[in-house]
Amino acid sequence: MDIVILGSGRGSNANAILKAWKDGQLGKAQVKAVISDVLDAPILNIAKSYQVQARPIEINANTAKISEGDTNKLIELTNEFKPKLIVLAGFMKILSHSFIQEYESRIINIHPSLLPSFKGLNAIKRAFECGVKISGCTVHWVSKGVDEGKIIAQLPVRVMDSDTLDSFTQKIHAAEHFLLPEVISQLSFAEN
Repeated sequence: MDIVILGSGRGSNANAILKAWKDGQLGKAQVKAVISDVLDAPILNIAKSYQVQARPIEINANTAKISEGDTNKLIELTNEFKPKLIVLAGFMKILSHSFIQEYESRIINIHPSLLPSFKGLNAIKRAFECGVKISGCTVHWVSKGVDEGKIIAQLPVRVMDSDTLDSFTQKIHAAEHFLLPEVISQLSFAEN
């Protein structure tokens, strides 16, 4: 199962995937490339450190949703790697319907809450400020609605009275770094 990772930032989830892959924990899955819409994103350096193709792509930074023109560029670049699975790991753009349709049932996303609660941006902060006692992370199939695709797996994280927003954020990220490679491994074994 060939994988392409899409990300925009520091790449901690991509690093967790790549480490699990190098450690032989993803079955027969092969990470072929990391693509970033941020030309100098740290995620690209992480990909290079694992000898994986790091491919920046210029996408309009002033819009939340990817335009059709930029979608065509992203599809063309992604198709170079013939992925069976596309993993959104901190990709901060909303994919167009045509991109989702091109890779229907082949795109997964990690979200830092127990969906359907706290969809969208700043989920960790919103959950913390609401005073929830349990939050977590969700891996789901990507659909046309933001954070509305079918849930694959969730991992709860307890909020302790002693937690700060920073410590709670670290706990959520640790859960993501465990759950996302685990789901990819399960999908890889299901593919074979």
